[in-house]
Amino acid sequence: MTKTIDEVRKSFEASPFFSHIGFRIIRFEEGNVLLHLPVQENLFNVNGTLHGGVHASMLDLILGMAIRSTTKTRCTTMNLNINYMAPVSDGNLAAKGRILQQGYRVVTAEGEIYDQEDNLIAKGIGTFKLIRDR
Repeated sequence: MTKTIDEVRKSFEASPFFSHIGFRIIRFEEGNVLLHLPVQENLFNVNGTLHGGVHASMLDLILGMAIRSTTKTRCTTMNLNINYMAPVSDGNLAAKGRILQQGYRVVTAEGEIYDQEDNLIAKGIGTFKLIRDR
């Protein structure tokens, strides 16, 4: 069953993990999604900076959102590679993603996280399997 873009957006916002971390969707249009995260101390690692797992979660999420905003089809992560560019300990982060290649069952997408000064914080590329209803 194909969902509307509004239903897809709401499915992300209803996720307990999504709200637990503090993500907010700023824009959710077909192929044009912007995700926001205020940096909070409860997300820090032992070095006093944002934990790498938060970067990974944000990238995984923005890639899935970019894919689902376009395909309206559920998907699951098969692989995610991340390059961490800079630590962050305050401010706000923004993430955006885009599809690089889309087949019938597999999609490859890339995403980037920026700080509020537009510095690149992390970059990721992922492969996702589309979960097609039978």
